[in-house]
Amino acid sequence: MIRSSARVLLLALVAPAALALPGVPVQAQDIAPVGAPIDTALRQGTLQPEAVLRSSALTFPSILEAFEREAAARGDQLGADGAFDLMLKGEVYDRVTGFYNGGFVKGEARQGLRPFGADVFASYRVSDGTFPVYENINFTNALGEIKIGAMFSLLRDRRIDQRRFAIEDTRLAAGQASIDVLLVQLNVQQEALKAYWRWVAAGEEIRVFEELLEIAEARQVGLRRGVQEGARAAIALTENEQNLLRRRTLLEEARRNFTTAANSLSFFLRDSSGQMVIPRREQLPTLAQLGTLPATEELVAAERNEILEKRPELRTLRIATERAANRIELRRNDLQPSLDGKVEISRDFGQIGAGGPSFDSTDTVVGLTFSVPLQRREARGRLARAEAELRELELRERRIADQIEVEIDNILATLNAANRLTSLASDEVKQANTMVQAERNRFRLGAGDFFLVNLREEAAADARIRAIRAQLSGRIAATSYNAATINLPALGLE
Repeated sequence: MIRSSARVLLLALVAPAALALPGVPVQAQDIAPVGAPIDTALRQGTLQPEAVLRSSALTFPSILEAFEREAAARGDQLGADGAFDLMLKGEVYDRVTGFYNGGFVKGEARQGLRPFGADVFASYRVSDGTFPVYENINFTNALGEIKIGAMFSLLRDRRIDQRRFAIEDTRLAAGQASIDVLLVQLNVQQEALKAYWRWVAAGEEIRVFEELLEIAEARQVGLRRGVQEGARAAIALTENEQNLLRRRTLLEEARRNFTTAANSLSFFLRDSSGQMVIPRREQLPTLAQLGTLPATEELVAAERNEILEKRPELRTLRIATERAANRIELRRNDLQPSLDGKVEISRDFGQIGAGGPSFDSTDTVVGLTFSVPLQRREARGRLARAEAELRELELRERRIADQIEVEIDNILATLNAANRLTSLASDEVKQANTMVQAERNRFRLGAGDFFLVNLREEAAADARIRAIRAQLSGRIAATSYNAATINLPALGLE
């Protein structure tokens, strides 16, 4: 039941974001509810990145696990609040046999209060019969006794005690669990997009090697005809057969890489029931359909301080620091002596009972209780530990903040290089294709060399592969930057 609720809640959060990605237009009809529409988007037509993000956000087990951990933390918070629940207590006492026949019925309501760690209470008690002198306190008048009172702390437990600490600590822990959900979502969506781009790149590489093989196979037909007619030497046919084997090997390696990439993507690509879906090659988009890489200048607009403020790792560490400070306050509280006060007012009503006229009055009682441990080694040891844990968290926060800054700088450097490499690779592809066409023309005219034709074709294919991999590097860098800067819409979250 909780899992279903988590999915519905997550859908409500994800849907308004429209799952926008740079260069990928997303329309309202692309936002599918949980169930059949999601399954349809995964199995029919071109697989777009927003469909992958929607699938992983709604169905990936790690995200659902994080929601369950948050629900558990909220349960702990509710349980801690129960320390101040109103308590009702009833008591019945009766002497069944013996010389005395006294008995009473008592009901009490007790409520804890946060100020001064106080407890307030009110009780009603009515007795009947006679009691021995050592149970004289059990007598009441005919209509019973009403008592109200309070107990409170004046030194230890005045500002904080275990109950109030637990309430605040579980509240902060629930906040950490909520941030942990975001952290898990960011990591999952980032890895899902990376798997998608690797799958797309592997599919593009297959296309390159298939074209390269088709050219060699078509040439083999022409060479065979030329050898049969005596226009070509038989060694040319053998040379091309060797070339065919090499290109078939490259294609098989590309197919293996594509199968591996598809399997990796299926880990994040799941239907509404959570079953993995392996994408088919027919679902591959072209790089032209996916748009261009974002320019580095577009990404560096965000202020670094704003990024650090939003990073979930630092947010959860700040909450952990607050929890540690509260724990130190609790341990310092343990060092103080205990001085507790108590006030009670009681009054009997009705006809004077068997206890006599001494019970027919309004009684006010005030009391103090004092205690102090002389050595307090246990409390001092726990305080020292709490202070050391706080210092550790402060140092960890500084280290992670520096680490995030270095990570962002490296991502931007990678993306900037990927943009330049993509541009250079595109130019190289154009030049390589020009050289291939020129060499083929020379070969047809009898002025070229078969070895040079193959060399030019494979150089052009290598240039295309480098362009694909430069694009892949840029896509992964952009994905990592969006995760590092908490760009929720770009990751299919809002």
